[in-house]
Amino acid sequence: MLALLRTFSWQELRHHPWRNAAAIVAVMLGVALAFSVHLINASALSEFSSAVRSTGGQPDLELRAVQGSFDESLYARVAAHAQVAMASPVLEIATLALNAAGERKPVRIVAVDALVVAAVAPSLMPLPMEDTDQFALFAPGQVFLNPAAKQAFGAATRTLQLHDGLRLREATIAGTIAAGGTPMAVMDIGAAQDFFGRSGQLTRIDLRLRPGTDTAAFIKSLALPANVVAAEPGDAAQRVNSLSRAYRVNLTVLALVALFTGAFLVYSVLALSVARRAQQFALLGVLGVTTTQCGQLVLLESVMLGVIGSVAGIAAGAVLADIGLQVLGGDLGGGYFSGVAPQLHWSSAAALMYGALGVVAAAAGGWLPARAAQQLPLAQTLKGLGAGVPKARRHIVSLTMIAASVLLAMLPPVFGLPLGAYFSVGLLLVGGITALPWAIALLYDRLAPLVSASVLPLLAVERARRVRESAAVAVSGVVASLSLAVALTVMVASFRDSVSNWLDVVLPADLYVRTSTSASDTAWFSPEFIDGVARVTGVKRVAGQRSRSLLLDPSLPPVGLLARDVGKGDSLPLVSGPLAAPAGQVPIYVSEAMVDLYGARLGGTFAPLSKAFPDNPPVFFVAGVWRDYVRQSGAIAIDRIEFIRLTNDRRVNEFVLWLDAAAQPAQVEQAIRDIAQRDGSAAGAIDFASSRELRAISLRIFDRSFAVTYWLQAVAIGIGLFGVAASFSAQVLARRKEFGLLAHLGLTRTQILGVVAGEGAAWTFIGSLAGLALGLAVSVVLVHVVNPQSFHWTMDLLVPWLRLLALCAAVVVAGTITAWLAGRAAAGKDAVLAVKEDW
Repeated sequence: MLALLRTFSWQELRHHPWRNAAAIVAVMLGVALAFSVHLINASALSEFSSAVRSTGGQPDLELRAVQGSFDESLYARVAAHAQVAMASPVLEIATLALNAAGERKPVRIVAVDALVVAAVAPSLMPLPMEDTDQFALFAPGQVFLNPAAKQAFGAATRTLQLHDGLRLREATIAGTIAAGGTPMAVMDIGAAQDFFGRSGQLTRIDLRLRPGTDTAAFIKSLALPANVVAAEPGDAAQRVNSLSRAYRVNLTVLALVALFTGAFLVYSVLALSVARRAQQFALLGVLGVTTTQCGQLVLLESVMLGVIGSVAGIAAGAVLADIGLQVLGGDLGGGYFSGVAPQLHWSSAAALMYGALGVVAAAAGGWLPARAAQQLPLAQTLKGLGAGVPKARRHIVSLTMIAASVLLAMLPPVFGLPLGAYFSVGLLLVGGITALPWAIALLYDRLAPLVSASVLPLLAVERARRVRESAAVAVSGVVASLSLAVALTVMVASFRDSVSNWLDVVLPADLYVRTSTSASDTAWFSPEFIDGVARVTGVKRVAGQRSRSLLLDPSLPPVGLLARDVGKGDSLPLVSGPLAAPAGQVPIYVSEAMVDLYGARLGGTFAPLSKAFPDNPPVFFVAGVWRDYVRQSGAIAIDRIEFIRLTNDRRVNEFVLWLDAAAQPAQVEQAIRDIAQRDGSAAGAIDFASSRELRAISLRIFDRSFAVTYWLQAVAIGIGLFGVAASFSAQVLARRKEFGLLAHLGLTRTQILGVVAGEGAAWTFIGSLAGLALGLAVSVVLVHVVNPQSFHWTMDLLVPWLRLLALCAAVVVAGTITAWLAGRAAAGKDAVLAVKEDW
């Protein structure tokens, strides 16, 4: 008997390939998107970790500067420690170099001690060229390139133009190194200190400890300066992993939206199949097949659809991941793995996991049709009188799930992820969809008296009332897809509006000038240069900003320190504050991420920042919290006057200009380039942009990053409408005698189709209302819970009513047309003959 049922299921799939193909494609799409996102991010993380290991080797411990560099005198003390087996000093410098075409490309300079580096990081050991002196490493201006640098700057060239601040200096290529990763050049540490004017400075010390050393006790015995922290070797990769984790998880959840809606399509396809084969199932029941076996038959068909879709989805996901790695380089628009060009890393475990998800989603879609097959009344179905009316469900369970979703949304993040919010969205959707019968009765019980005078509208509304369970089933796919589309639309519109308002605050000037490299320690403008710019004709005001990177906690990504003209905080997009700092304390303004990650609280002090100023550590007072959409890991703004007082550093990395009304920006730009050339700087190392250009570029990047959400909305709504078509097809096939009776009573085919179309309009109308309400509720969770907990920034909720109402209206129109098309086949001559079958 089981073999017969399996054959029955397989024959059903074979004989209706096009209808089943739609369900298979839906499962395939969800699996492919989710699996490709996983492969891209896993490959990028693996490549980044490999690059970190190749450049850092395998030390037991790393001593790193909180910001910039530290005095090399620490190296002598640490190397002489009794528990240190070997110490390797390192100076890292991020800068730019010119390639053969004269373009500026980023390159990382790693200066090492060749006498010890081979034992700690063998891949950094310089290998001189055949015609190069073996002691070339120790000569001034000699560099050794890794494969990525050789490819970027030309394998045939023997010189390399490196940026030292705004100037270009020529280095000689003396050999190679084996380290992988992004473009990198190794120099002797003493030669690099002289070449870049960094005498007596280090950025890192790699340590090998003697066996049996207690790491915690050893760190304590070092009595490190406040501006130096001890870190584990894998912390660099862990920091990037932590920073990108929320982004990766949210992308995966977004990709699984297609799988979620795909489950509804599987349901619709199988519901149609069960309705069409209802008499066959009834005949099987009469012949001795149990109701349980009939349900297993339908579930087996859903699993077959899931297996086929999942296998195709895994293959398609691998192809998509390979294309994504080639086009996006592992970034997926997030910018977390900038410069990394990873190769695809296949994961059989991930393939099995996402394939299983596809099968589970398909099986979930087949569960209700399987129950329907089990509950068919045999005698009534054999006579072709339909499957009866499903029993009404209690709505109290649905309302309880909605209430529970509200409580889950209030939970704090777990391991930095908004898991409570994810479950809240799931419960909200399930609770809302299962409450549809109650909502339909609530609406149409009050609407029915208003249409009692018109026969055709009355028939449509009365059927929606009387078979509200069937109506809810028919529009459940539309509700699910529309609610997600509405939520994404509101979230993206809110985010874009918040970013636009944020840009209005952070881009107040006329012209913005910065160096071509973001390396704050190696590219900057001198105070004399800024003074010269202030005297340029047409320049009304100049304001500079000094940017530094702070490693306040080795387990977290670096924090940005911005020394700028803050004033009383009115130049920042504050969300709370400003407060006046107590006497003797330095006011600072922290981004929202600092509140979540470091516990910085408005009106309190922030001790970790004192580590960046070890000579005269002040007390920092949190005077305000501001919104920052650039630095997810956190940023601290301090008034530049206070920064200069604490550090005596008057240099800036970028500056902004306010121009006179009659000034020509092009003439001002040329005058600034002339000043740079007179100072011996490379004029091409300076970038200019107006506030309008920066705003347009930022919004264009935003729109491109969220373009995929519009495709997901279209896919979700298309799947929902297909579900309506399948549900109507299933029901009109079972209602052929009903349509025949209406025809005998005098209704024309056009009028019968009008009734069906009216039912479609009535059902999709309530579905649109429910989808709109659920979507707005989900959008509140996304805007006020998921985004702050995932990315540590907030946004203002904006509801684009016109766009949403147009979307709902389009769904109602499409649902009406879909129902009309589905009813055409059942309202013809066959319907009349179907009535005569029992006469």
